[in-house]
Amino acid sequence: MTKVAIVTGAARGIGAAVVRRLVADGFAVALLDLDEAGVKEGAAAITADGGKAIGLGVDVSDTEQVEACVTRIADELGPPVVLVNNAGITRDNLLFKMTDNDWDSVIGVHLRGSFVMSRAAQKYMTEAKWGRIVNLSSTSALGNRGQANYSAAKAGLQGFTKTLAIELGKFGVTVNAIAPGFIATDMTAATAERLGISFEDMKAGAASQIPVGRVGEPEDIAHLVSYFVSEGAGFVSGQVVYAAGGPQD
Repeated sequence: MTKVAIVTGAARGIGAAVVRRLVADGFAVALLDLDEAGVKEGAAAITADGGKAIGLGVDVSDTEQVEACVTRIADELGPPVVLVNNAGITRDNLLFKMTDNDWDSVIGVHLRGSFVMSRAAQKYMTEAKWGRIVNLSSTSALGNRGQANYSAAKAGLQGFTKTLAIELGKFGVTVNAIAPGFIATDMTAATAERLGISFEDMKAGAASQIPVGRVGEPEDIAHLVSYFVSEGAGFVSGQVVYAAGGPQD
């Protein structure tokens, strides 16, 4: 029977790459994003190519939307046993300039969103006695100037990951986190634009500080997700892997 996976923030970047990899691995995939048109287009392309997918517009921080969405996925694709909590936003600013909304919106999407999604999906995993949850953290969890909100959210996800691993392990559910370093996406390109530098210059500067000598691509993260959700990763849980081209403190 085909396993069903949910990927949030699936319209572009890391989320879209994860979707492509999971489809290649044989999963039926539900693509979730605020960009409903983007995920519907992505799902249509998968279906046209012979795969199974649906694209749904959802605000992951909205409990009612999430619960209705996960129920629909279970009805239309089958019970979800894989969840990749990838949805994220940035509202960067120095502390004295950061607004309440800058803080609340980032915490809401990353932390509350992962909590609400995981709570809705876990019942299908515990019933199946098999499941995989992968949370997207970041090297910013270690601290990053201008990202008090984002850093706090990403560090919080690491504690969330370890706690769920303890709670859900007896049901055959593993929970792990990936903390990417510099990944070339629309989000990092937008950061370059905001800072007034070219994206190519930003990537070159970042690559010069990375031991493997290049920035990451979304596919680098998708490969790691593929491992974490595999049968072979059943004894790996509660881990945070820094996918950053070198060691992180």
